[in-house]
Amino acid sequence: MKKFITYFLSASMLLVSCADDFTDINPVGALSDASLQNATGVDLLLVGAYSMLDGIRQGHGDDWHVSGDNWWMDVLADDAHKGSTDGDQPDLLAMELYTWDTTNPYFLNNWRAIFAGINRSNSVINLINTSEDPSLFTVEMAQARFLRGHFNFELQKKWVNVPYISDENFAASEFNQPNSGPIWDQIVADFAYAASNLPSSRGGTYSEPGRPVRTTALSYHGKALLHQGNWSEALTSLEAVINSGEYALSSDYFSNWRSDGENSAEMVFSIQFASDGGQSFQGNRGGTLNMPIGPMTGGLCCGFYQPTQNLVNSFQTDSNGLPLSNWATSDVKNDAGIETTTAFTPHTGNLDPRLDYTVARRGIDFNGFGPFTGKENIRASFTDISGPYMSKKNFYTSGDNDNRGTGGWGEQRTGINYHIVRYADVLLMAAEAAVETGSLEKARSYVNQVRSRAKNTPKADSSPNYVIDTYNSTWSDASAARNAVRHERRIELAMEGHRLFDLRRWGNMVETLNAYIQHEGRTIPPFAARANSVSAKHNALPIPLNAIDSSECALTQNAGH
Repeated sequence: MKKFITYFLSASMLLVSCADDFTDINPVGALSDASLQNATGVDLLLVGAYSMLDGIRQGHGDDWHVSGDNWWMDVLADDAHKGSTDGDQPDLLAMELYTWDTTNPYFLNNWRAIFAGINRSNSVINLINTSEDPSLFTVEMAQARFLRGHFNFELQKKWVNVPYISDENFAASEFNQPNSGPIWDQIVADFAYAASNLPSSRGGTYSEPGRPVRTTALSYHGKALLHQGNWSEALTSLEAVINSGEYALSSDYFSNWRSDGENSAEMVFSIQFASDGGQSFQGNRGGTLNMPIGPMTGGLCCGFYQPTQNLVNSFQTDSNGLPLSNWATSDVKNDAGIETTTAFTPHTGNLDPRLDYTVARRGIDFNGFGPFTGKENIRASFTDISGPYMSKKNFYTSGDNDNRGTGGWGEQRTGINYHIVRYADVLLMAAEAAVETGSLEKARSYVNQVRSRAKNTPKADSSPNYVIDTYNSTWSDASAARNAVRHERRIELAMEGHRLFDLRRWGNMVETLNAYIQHEGRTIPPFAARANSVSAKHNALPIPLNAIDSSECALTQNAGH
């Protein structure tokens, strides 16, 4: 059974109070600072901050609103459809169709959950700073600042123009802070502090895999710099992680989502979930809806988070095993509009083998449960905006009982960890920074490490024509190298909640998503007919109207919303 940090919610809330709805924090008790300024008390508050990584806290709306794995952010990009029937979760359907509303509960509750994490982190920092000897809690301070950096990073990526709530201004009387712009400097400072003060490795009393180490903070530091276009410094941090020797790609790609491999050397930082039976409250509650229905899995609920045809197409390869140049306009054969009882032959063209560890498609093995049988495992009707595919990474394999709960919702709150940062992600971020600093061959080497693992990993099914190889010719054209790196990020990290943020960072979100809407119409005509055009305003989520009102208008709305 995997190790995980137990979520002590009550103890963590004892120092947090807020009368405003801005952060939705309500006190449940009170203890003196002095009673908590010891190793046990500080760590209990820390664990409370860790517990907000999954976003779950009573009063933040439905679990899927606040999910720490960012799955519904993929729905706002080109990796996933909402799935299920159009009438189920209409607020999410509106987001998928780019009819964004400042009152949407997904936006509001996610905002609240992130600020809960920020405030819990600040509680720890403030407690340590006001203790008699803060130097006794250096590692605890590093963890708290790492977590605050993480939560602020999530806030920054999603809303762009955000307020900064520090350990000095998080008291109830000071919540109404203006969102005057990006807060990258504060985020980078937190990760830099964490990198200087966290342990270099796990062991002894610091052995839980859910806690960060020095290289975890360096990975985040590099990623934050990457988002600012600070390529050289980002590369320095990311290569410090690579050169540390602490990480390696798993030999089996899909083992990252099985209990026997999900805390392997590839994992830089993960949300630690566990299926503890029954209602599985320590499982991935934010992903509860994302299960196929039908006889293959015993009739689970609810068929959300369905991969797009556009994503599936991107896994096509040419005769040399490299990405197919015209993949966007060349469709992988699908069973859209075809009943399970109607015969279907899967695509016979060349495919990257990672496709069938990412996407459940008709006729191909579904995580050891047998060939996916198509429509009978798709909840939506043919007229709904959904498509014929289901996600695989968030679903347990047959016989992996450590990741499978029992009974009703418990069986759907899987114990599969959500990997916020994998080593493959670090390699590809380093490749991106290398391209932008003119080190094209270095970028090729990092990309080839990822592709080599994909080439040599055991195949998900014996039927498809899997053809993949590394880039064996010198990279001399920066534009071609950039496109290769970006494509590799998409297929390696597909359905892991990164895609929208990548597109925003690259500055090509508008044109990419508008092209996606039109292309997707070949498989799902209602989607192209009903989706709004994407515009510059979609580079930032709308500030929730409730938050603006509760701040006494200290917050201002993002442009266009």
